[in-house]
This record gives sequence, C-alpha cells and structure tokens, in this order.
Amino acid sequence: MAIAKAERLMNLALCLLGTRRPLSKRELRGSIEAYLEAFGPGNGAASGAESGAADNATGSDDAFNRMFERDKDDLRELGLIIETVESVDGETGYLARRDSNRLPPITLDVEEAAALGLAASVWQQARLAAAASGALQKLRAAGMPLAEEVYGSHSALETRIPVHEAAFEPLMLAARDRRPVVFDYRKANSARPEQRHVEPWTLECWRGHWYLAGWDRDRKAERVFRLSRITGKVRSRGIPFTAPVPDHVTVRETVERWAGETATGTARIKVRADHGYPLRARATSTRELGDGWDELEIPYGHGLDAWLVEFGPDVVVLEPAELRDAVLDRLRAVAKG
Repeated sequence: MAIAKAERLMNLALCLLGTRRPLSKRELRGSIEAYLEAFGPGNGAASGAESGAADNATGSDDAFNRMFERDKDDLRELGLIIETVESVDGETGYLARRDSNRLPPITLDVEEAAALGLAASVWQQARLAAAASGALQKLRAAGMPLAEEVYGSHSALETRIPVHEAAFEPLMLAARDRRPVVFDYRKANSARPEQRHVEPWTLECWRGHWYLAGWDRDRKAERVFRLSRITGKVRSRGIPFTAPVPDHVTVRETVERWAGETATGTARIKVRADHGYPLRARATSTRELGDGWDELEIPYGHGLDAWLVEFGPDVVVLEPAELRDAVLDRLRAVAKG
C-alpha cells in the first residue's frame, strides 16, 4: 500500500473513531488533509455565469465520492466497523463506534505466555530489542507469566540469535521498506571485495551465521550473501525494485547446497583437536590420529570447499583429491590478497 493512501486511510479511521456524532461526506472532506489537497473543501457549485466552475466542481465531487467509497470499503475490509446513519435532514453520516471496534481482551495460558517471552528475548542486539523489551513489560504488567517464571531462571531454554554484523540492521530495514542497497562483498575465493547492487528480500540465520537473499541487479539473478563477508557500510537507494519478490525464498536450502548438505559422497579430513565443532557435528565417523589431530568422515557435496576454507589451518583435506585442490585454490586466492 502506498504511504499516501495509508496515511489517508489512517486519518479517515481516526476521524470516524473520534467523533461523537455521525459525520457527513462534506464534513469528512473538509477535515482530512488528503481530501482537501486533492478536491478542495467542496462548498458546492456556482450558478449562472460561473457554469464552467460548476462543471469543474461537479467533476471534483464525483472524484471525491469515488475515492471516499473506496477508502470506506478498504477500512471495512481491514476490520473497521463503520455505521451509516441517516440524519433528520436526510444527509447521510458515518461513524465508527469505539465499543464496536474495541479488541477483545487477550488471554494467554502459561505455555503461550512463555512462548511469547522466549520469542521476545531473541532480539538482544538488534533494533527490535527495545520493542521486545517493551512487549515483555506489558506482559508482566498484565500479570502474565513469562519464560523464566514458567521454566525457572536457569532454564535450558535460551533463545539467542547472534546479530554481530553491522550490516544486519540496515539490510533488515531495507528489506522491510523494499529499498535497494549497495555494498562491497568479498567471496570466499576472492582476494578483494566487489560492489554489489541488490534488492533485498529476506534475512535468515543458519548455523550461527546470517544470510541475505535478494535480486542481484548486475547479474540479473537471485543471489544469497553471507553478512560476515560484507565489508564497509550498506548504502540504501531511494529507487523502486525492478524484480518481483517471490512468495517463498529458499535461503536455507541455497546455503545448505553451498555447505555440502546435499551430499553426493564422503570426504576424509583432518581436524585439529578441540576445533571444528560444526564439522564434528556432521561427521559420520571420528578417529583420533594423535599429535593433536582427529580424522573425520563427513558428507561431501557442492560448496563444501568454501566452508572448509573458513576453518583455516585447523582443517586439512585428505580426500577426495578434487576437494583438496579446490580448498587449496581458495586459500591461495585469499593469500594473494
């Protein structure tokens, strides 16, 4: 919905909710700024020599009536109950009684209140932290139990999503407001970052890392970007999207393919003791080699080389040879930078 229309509907709803008596179209037209700017006060048409002005006024009245009827229907579709009242002089008036549009009391059982408390506690380091904290205070003021009151202050239910990347907040806002962004991005096998022009769709956390899915304008294709590889500031652009936003964006599935989750074979790697815990979690077998190293067998699929590079000197690929070569190529590219 366009901002101008949303403001107009909000002002109309406030007028209808704030009045103690039914308001006519004429009164609403003279009270709401958007109607005044578009159609004027609507004092009626002149006569005689001013017939041209009368014709213009009639056209303006018709346009206002059409817009008002659409706005009224939109508010009713959104759930506002608007009453139509006929006055003694035959003029139709409108109002939205507060008692008819008041939401029923919200009641939550123990489990539901605990779930809300846990959900609000997720956003500890992002822009939503203040809003989440305020929501928790309102729940407490209403006498509703929260997670720590249900499960104890030392509960194992700890909901935390790390948001350390500086790019998270500007990308979240840009995705919400549908604003394209520009940022410098360094791929795992690149020595230097490249500038990307992206229409951001959604953000998703996978295995402790945040990823952005969106439309890459330069490559004219859908792409997924890891936020930790964005360098410098994210700059937003005040221009509209050029590509349609899909109803369903498969961020996790894309990243899983990169990380070898869709495995086609098995790889053997050496991992330094007390390192590489995400790799150990995926291992189908583990064997101690001594000298501070372990041997792991892990599923091998497309993109595993990019993931292994992130562990640096703590991981050595034993086989297959193609995976070892791919990891070495990536490390050499980074070293040259």
